[in-house]
Amino acid sequence: QLQASGGGLVQAGGSLRLSCTASGFTFDDYAIGWFRQAPGKEREGVSCLSIGDGRAYYADSAKGRFTISSDNAKNTVYLQMNNLSPGDTAVYYCAAGLLQVRSDPILDRLWRLPTTYDYWGQGTLVTVSS
Repeated sequence: QLQASGGGLVQAGGSLRLSCTASGFTFDDYAIGWFRQAPGKEREGVSCLSIGDGRAYYADSAKGRFTISSDNAKNTVYLQMNNLSPGDTAVYYCAAGLLQVRSDPILDRLWRLPTTYDYWGQGTLVTVSS
């Protein structure tokens, strides 16, 4: 249902673009979130894009460095990550959920919860060397 790709090894200060391609559901009805999980740490939300209305959300750690976007014709969401640091090293997952909530403050809370999502990709490893 979700295929994540684009991870790799990059030096600190470098950039990567992750891709998440969806299939098997109506893309426009869903929000696509990016999560990451570092060894020994909990999975944390990085960014989320509500496909239907274009609302985008970012974790504080991602603001100003990461950009989420989509190519709806390709059912694909991208996460452009710039100025990467070793603290960004993690397995990155994309997930899809029906976050059909009008309230911005509520949606801004819901997208961060892994339990909100129905489908998960397999994860792609991002390693940032110092």
